[in-house]
Parts: sequence; structure tokens; C-alpha cells
Amino acid sequence: MNRHPRPFVILFISLVLFPAVARAQESMDKLWGDRVVKLRAENAERGQLFDEGNYAMFIHWGLYSQLGNKVDGKTYYGIGEWIMNPRMAGIPVEKYKQLAGTFNPVKFDAGEIARIAKDAGMKYIVITAKHHDGFAMYHSKANDFNIVDATPFNKDPMKELAAACREAGLGFGFYYSHNQDWTFPGGGGGPKKDEDGNPATFDDYFTKKCLPQVKEITTEYGPIEIVWFDTPGKMPKHYVEQLVEVVHKNQPRAMVSGRAGHGLGDYQTLGDMEVPRENIEGLWESVDTTNDSWAYAWYDEYWKTPEEILKRLIACVGRGGTYMLNIGPRGDGTVPERAVKTLEQSGEWIRRYPQVVYGTAASPWQHALPWGDVTRKGNTLFVCVFQWPTSGKLYLPNLKTGIESAELLVGKEKRSIAHGRQGDWRFLELPPRAPEKLVSVIELKLESEPEVDPIWSLDPNTETEILTEFAEVTGIEKSAKRWMEKFGEWKGIVHAHGFGSGGKATWDVDVLQPGDYIVDLTYSGEGRLVWSVNVEGGEQIQNQQNASHNYQSFPIGWLNFPRAGRYKVSVSCLDGNVDSASLKAIHFTPVGH
Repeated sequence: MNRHPRPFVILFISLVLFPAVARAQESMDKLWGDRVVKLRAENAERGQLFDEGNYAMFIHWGLYSQLGNKVDGKTYYGIGEWIMNPRMAGIPVEKYKQLAGTFNPVKFDAGEIARIAKDAGMKYIVITAKHHDGFAMYHSKANDFNIVDATPFNKDPMKELAAACREAGLGFGFYYSHNQDWTFPGGGGGPKKDEDGNPATFDDYFTKKCLPQVKEITTEYGPIEIVWFDTPGKMPKHYVEQLVEVVHKNQPRAMVSGRAGHGLGDYQTLGDMEVPRENIEGLWESVDTTNDSWAYAWYDEYWKTPEEILKRLIACVGRGGTYMLNIGPRGDGTVPERAVKTLEQSGEWIRRYPQVVYGTAASPWQHALPWGDVTRKGNTLFVCVFQWPTSGKLYLPNLKTGIESAELLVGKEKRSIAHGRQGDWRFLELPPRAPEKLVSVIELKLESEPEVDPIWSLDPNTETEILTEFAEVTGIEKSAKRWMEKFGEWKGIVHAHGFGSGGKATWDVDVLQPGDYIVDLTYSGEGRLVWSVNVEGGEQIQNQQNASHNYQSFPIGWLNFPRAGRYKVSVSCLDGNVDSASLKAIHFTPVGH
């Protein structure tokens, strides 16, 4: 069985049972802003590093970092940069601002952070100039609530980091929370009155703080690759237009993030921690973090392994996008050692196989494959194998283009391997053992432009998981759902639900190897549920299994495909509390594997 390296069970908080979670999802969707597909940067030179680098470092660091999610002896579980918010510790504005008096990150080392990013294989760094708490991590002349004027540290770490990035050959950019400011009168979520007790408006915040600070970060730190605006919410369009105009005027090469709002960004930014399952058109990025919190949280030791980092990076590149992975330095400026270790180990692999990541395009299969994923450069495919086949054959379903050469890469060494054709499938003959511990790579040169039928296909060697996202539904609903594990830790799927109407989810699948397959379903629900899995014109199986409030896999039975070819496979929920049933995926495992 091919399982995700992290624990498979995902906590599911029902949006029906807990309306507050539904409201949180809706509010965050609004804060993140509308998604707008950008086909290309308006200026090719301006978008080059973003479009070709494909991998970057995000840094969340601020006053909140010294708390590490602990306030007055109590630990608050969730994303640390929101610690002062009422949904976390609810720290009053004046009390929070007093934290600046003890903020002294004397162990901050800009050169070390640039080294970590470069050794990780990242091409640029984006760091928080000002998060929602309103504290500027640079020397702002527009407002004295900043790291130079309000703290004993009395230095501008952003000057040092910008210089260190230039010396290391890395791009540099700023995150700036342009709508939310919880400590400045009139800012989004901020005080409603100024220091004199007069009503404060958003325009007060924008003209006195936001716009002047964006001018500062785009004029005082050298070349900027990206200005990463965040959570536009209901911010009126004319304000966003002014900010974008300032960025493009002061930094003609800089990209503006999709979360600027109103479709005014240069590229699309997905939701937090979202890695897409199918190709996305245009310029886009996924933003993710090395553990579960963006800012440092003292308790959070749930680090992504080097293999998981590579899997998520290659998935983003293979879907046609860019991956920006976050670290959260401690309050003293140091980076957690386990984050450094996992980044260095994955970066060592990238140094061996840079051609897989940089300047590559999306997979012609348009989704991951059971054993791994694929990136592309012209007529060359980089086949990235996470699960090495024990049979000695790696199957490439429905690749119609001829193979000119197939070579197994071992660092800079290339070893020719045999390849063949079975029906509409291609296969590669592989040695018994994988040459790489993390991900092995095969360079496949094709005779012409790759042509692939992206239909989901059942691998003869290993389990094939097909998400409900790829199903057609009849008589039921299919929709996206996002929820929080802990506050701000977002998860998301596309699920099928509403089975009470007697409908079904259907997948078109291609079978190379006839025979019996074990069928599992991943779902959530209440009580015992009766599921039916049906092959159109063929066998039907039915079983009752327990359900859980979280998504788990349950076996349904063996299903037979009598011959090679295309089939329609449908799933229905027949009995039990069918209104509670939420289907995430179907799994096929060839019997004997």
C-alpha cells in the first residue's frame, strides 16, 4: 500500500455541526481574495525568477515569535502570528505593543538565513515586513511601532537580509499586510478610535501608515522581486490600485501577489497550505510551511520530512506552479534546527537534480501518478519515482508519443534503460533497487511533443488512489471543502455528499492488467454505512462498514476487471445515515501486490 508519509487520518470538523468553522472558512476565503488566473507576467523579465525558479522561502517573523504561542503560562494551539487575535489569546492592543520593549533578537543572522535558503535550493526569500499585528520588522519612518524605534534591538534586520540575499545570489521580497492592522486606528481589525478618542477610518490608516510604508519597502532595500500583499478582505479597489502602482513604479521588476485583491496581482496565490491535485493554468504559487504553524510555536515539532518537502515541491512544479515554503524563526532570530535539517536534506537532492525543478513545466498527465510525479522541459520528461516498483517495470499510462531514449539518473551519471510498449501504455525496465533514497529520477526524451491521455489508470504494481475531485457525479453534490485542524491550520478536499438522493460518483478508469483489485473507500460519516461499488456492464460489490467523523479508508471488497480497457466505476451510499456520508477517494490495489 502506498500511503502518505504523514499519518493518514485527518481530523474532520463538520461544517454542518459546527457553523463557526463554516463561518471561519467563508471569512478566510474572503480575506484571501478572489482567485484570478494570470496567463503570464505582463513583463517577461519581471516574472522570470518567479516563473523559472519554482521554489522560494517564506519567513514569518515578528513580535509574536517571542511568545511562541504561550501567553501568561497558557499554550494556544494554532498559527502563532494570530496570537493577539480574539480567536487565539485575545491580547489587548496596548499590552501587545508592550512586547516590543523586550524584543531583542540578538541571535538573528541574515547570512545564515540566506545560506539555509540557498542550500535548500530556493531562489528567493519573502519575509514579513509587517503582519496583521501592525509591527514593522524594518525601520519605518512612517510609524514608530517598528523594530528599530520600539525595541532594544535597535537595528534593521531587513537591511541585513536584503544585503545577504544579494551576496548569495538570491532574490528578495517583502510580505506586507495591507488591509489588516490590529494596532493602528482604522486598520482592518484595528482600533476604531485614535489616541484622542476621535473616530478612525480606513482612509486614516491607509494614508498615514499603509501607503507610506509600502513606499518605504519599495525604495529603501534595493531590488525587490516580490511584494506579497495578504488578506485584502473587503478593501476597496482604489486603495489596492494605488499600492500596485507604487510597487510597479518603484520596483519595475517586482511581482505583486495575487492576494493584493480585485484581480490586480501579477499571479494567482492559492489558499494557505494548498497543494493542487491537477494542473492549473497560468502563473500561480502554493504557500506552505515546514511544520503546522507559520510563525514559531514552541510546541510544534511536526516537521515535514525531506521526502514530503520534495513530494509537495514536485507536485507544485508538476501542476505548473511555484512552491513557497515557510520557516518561522524564534524570537531570538534563530531558525529551529529540525527545519534547517529537513531543508538541507531536500536541498541536497535538488542540487543533484536541478533540472527536475528549475525552468520546468507541468506534467502532460495533469496529475500525480501512483508511483510519483513528472515535470517537463520541452520534449524531455523527468520521471520522479517516490515508490520504486518491485516488479522491475515502471508503467507510463497512455503515453502516445514515442520514446527516443530513457536514462536513469544517478547524480550526473546517466544509465540507459530499456523501454517498451504494452497496448497504449509504455513501460520502463528498472533495476531491482532504487538509486536514490528520497526520489529517483529517469530522464525520458521523446520523439516529439508529449501527447498523453490523462485518464486515471490502474497501476499493475501498486495502489492507485483516485480522488473524488476527478469524479463525475449524478444525483449528488460535489464541492470543495476547507477546514481547520487547529486555528489557522487549513486542510482541504473536494468531496461527494448528499447521497440520500440515491446518486453516485463515477470515474472513467483505464485498466492494463485484467484481474481482481481490492477496492477501498476513503470517507467520513456517522454510524455504519452501506456502500456499493459498481462496474458499468460488469461486477457490483456491496459492503457495510463503520464510519468516523474523520476521513479513513475502509475495505469494500474485490472487484474484477475481466479484460484490458476502459471502464466506468461508480460508488453509491445505500443505507445508514447516508446524509452524513462524505466521500473523498476510491483506491484500487491489484491482488497479490
